[in-house]
Amino acid sequence: MKKLFAGFLMMILLLSSSVYGKGNEVLRVTSPDGSLEITVAVTDEINWSLSMNGKLLAGPSKIALTLDEFGVLGSDPVLRNSFTASKNEVLETSIYKKSEIENSYNELNLIFKGSYGLIFRAYNDGIAYRFVTSIKDDIIIKGEKSSFVFPNAKEAYVPYVREPVGRYQVSFESIYEVLPLSEVKPDSLIITPLLVKNNDGSSLVISEADLEDYPGMFLVVNENATGFDAEFAGYPLEEKQGGHNNLQSYVTKRADYIAKTHGNRAYPWRMIAVGKDDADLLNNDLVYKLASPSRIEDTSWIQPGKVAWDWWNDWNIYNVDFRAGINTETYKYYIDFAAENGIEYVILDEGWSESTNLLNVIPEIDLQEIIDHGREKGVGIVLWAGWFPLDQQMDKVLDKYSEMGVKGYKIDFMNRDDQKMVNFYYRAARAAAKHEQFVLFHGAYKPTGLHRTYPNVLTYEGVYGLEQVKWTDYLEMPEYDVTIPFIRMLAGPMDYTPGAMKNANRFNWRAVYSDPMSQGTRCHQLAMYVVYHSPFSMLCDNPTVYKKESESVDFIASVPTVFDETVPLAGEIGEYVAVARRKEDTWYVGAMTDWNGRQLELDFSFLDEGKYKATVFADGINADRAAVDYTKDEIIINGGDKLKIEMKSGGGWAAVIVPVK
Repeated sequence: MKKLFAGFLMMILLLSSSVYGKGNEVLRVTSPDGSLEITVAVTDEINWSLSMNGKLLAGPSKIALTLDEFGVLGSDPVLRNSFTASKNEVLETSIYKKSEIENSYNELNLIFKGSYGLIFRAYNDGIAYRFVTSIKDDIIIKGEKSSFVFPNAKEAYVPYVREPVGRYQVSFESIYEVLPLSEVKPDSLIITPLLVKNNDGSSLVISEADLEDYPGMFLVVNENATGFDAEFAGYPLEEKQGGHNNLQSYVTKRADYIAKTHGNRAYPWRMIAVGKDDADLLNNDLVYKLASPSRIEDTSWIQPGKVAWDWWNDWNIYNVDFRAGINTETYKYYIDFAAENGIEYVILDEGWSESTNLLNVIPEIDLQEIIDHGREKGVGIVLWAGWFPLDQQMDKVLDKYSEMGVKGYKIDFMNRDDQKMVNFYYRAARAAAKHEQFVLFHGAYKPTGLHRTYPNVLTYEGVYGLEQVKWTDYLEMPEYDVTIPFIRMLAGPMDYTPGAMKNANRFNWRAVYSDPMSQGTRCHQLAMYVVYHSPFSMLCDNPTVYKKESESVDFIASVPTVFDETVPLAGEIGEYVAVARRKEDTWYVGAMTDWNGRQLELDFSFLDEGKYKATVFADGINADRAAVDYTKDEIIINGGDKLKIEMKSGGGWAAVIVPVK
């Protein structure tokens, strides 16, 4: 498909009427609403700039692509042709945070001597560009120059790579340091997405989309500390098995090139999402819009939902007449809990099989009995899999467990995004789809649109999620919790794994591996099921504990994982966030704050006229002292009302709103 796309595009470009040659050229394209403008300057190199309402936001920024045999595409460029195009359509989705997406953009297409071109797109909420080449044979890509310069930057939210195992062997789970660009550490590798806040209050998020057969993009601060340059992992030449339980593959030697690929293709999009204020970023669809369309014709078998999770709570069920642990009785207990509460799935995390051989189930597990029990109860079974043993046995594993009735896989510990690993993601998604099974990726790089191309990819980790409280000394989780919706979640679904019932304020909290507690209030946890987008959403805590907290479980179970509409209500990055989402005629609202208690006024103008009943979960009067404290009330709201809510330190607020008929 990509070969056909690139070839067709280049043919159009070659037939276009504008002919330039070598010289100084300046070309422009604006967003449909006229607010954003991309300026492309073609001199002895290619630079682009971005303006909003006439004010420079980014650039000039240089771009180039270096090929082994064809030299530097973008050096002494000769512009042969150009044309513009526009698109105004509605994309229908089935497994997303809204059922329809407005896909409107203006596009500038450039073709250069040397069988390559560039595409620039301007949307109302961001911009993107990509290279295309029309070279007959396979090629080797030595490197890519992609720079992002921000002349009016106030500060950046910087997620440094922190792992000590090699420069590119990373979990993609990093907290953010808020720094002026002058204080960003030189040569320190940074994961994407990354957010830059400008002096005028606007925000820019750098990421990429449609990443296929190519390495993922890291960033480093540039020499002048005025922005960032892209960096890419070299292609793996030698690897050795190792890491956690020998489940990973460590690269011991990398090539001096980043990719071997087809010469007739389109390359990943380099993108900047633009928010005039922070709340704009909460509803940005740029990654999804830039991704390749679905390659699965019939997606009706893909069923998103919630899953009871065993690992976070360390299988610590109690008040039962059997020994809890990784065994058949324990998982049947999880299944019974899920069935009683309308939870669609139960996952068997690490330990159900031999670590490095997924075909060998441990003696304590009767997997068929567990699957059959789940089938009787209407609960699907999902299996955890380390990526390396899965890759070694993929066909056999998928054949065996799809035949037994397994619904999908949690694939873990990839911890890389070089070209070879990116190709594994596509291979796993494609193979699972053939068996009508879904996947979720942990130990994963950020989403780049694969969940559109293969909708059986339901969610990704790539986040400093709730698992971290089992061992971290980081005391600012509530602040992080209200930062990621504006940055990491903009890239796509996010498996934070919420649902803790043991909640603590910052003074009482401590890391406990086997009996963990969350930082922040109960309502902070409940609100995550609305604020965080994940079509496959986990309930992290212990079913025995959940049985004592039926009100919280009822709320969690009632919140869908895919929606028809999303409306940002309020937000300041790192401080607070409030989002409303609709499924059919029911609205769900979630709000969260950092360690600062605060009041917010929520505007319910997103509701149609009429009366609505809202079931509201709010921080209790003592929630700042005992974080488990909450209230549940029913109130009447009219469309267009404004409501003041109060959140305690580390707090939250959540509501289910239905029309009064």
